[in-house]
Amino acid sequence: MRHDLVTESGRRLGVVSHRNGRRDLVLYDPDDPDSCQADIPLTDDEAEALADILGASLMLGQLSGLREQAAGLLTEQIAIPAGSKYVNKRLGDTKARTRTSASIVAVLRHGEVIVSPDPTFRFEAGDVVVVVGTRKGLDGVTAILADNDPDG
Repeated sequence: MRHDLVTESGRRLGVVSHRNGRRDLVLYDPDDPDSCQADIPLTDDEAEALADILGASLMLGQLSGLREQAAGLLTEQIAIPAGSKYVNKRLGDTKARTRTSASIVAVLRHGEVIVSPDPTFRFEAGDVVVVVGTRKGLDGVTAILADNDPDG
């Protein structure tokens, strides 16, 4: 099975999925769209990593677009410091949404995007949370995760 895409710049690329499970990323010759200029075989792990990379950048781009659509609504990426009391704790333990009205909509971990983490999701040192809310809400989540929250 072959899935092709023509980019805005006019380049044609595709993914060829073989019956045996192998996948190839294919870049077609701009002068001859039926001729392959480059063929990159991908393992399952590589295909998954590429999908994660593309998905992460797309999701973050869409979140940034929200900023332009709704006055006062912001998105921010906030790193969880190694010394945070929330390392190895559940998202629900922060009570971030209840306390700040800001929502943690994703977590970036080791190059992966975890979308819509549920309250049982456990943080790790180095996680980066993607938060949507007002400036006050984002500052509140930052304070909570950094243990600088006077109400925490």
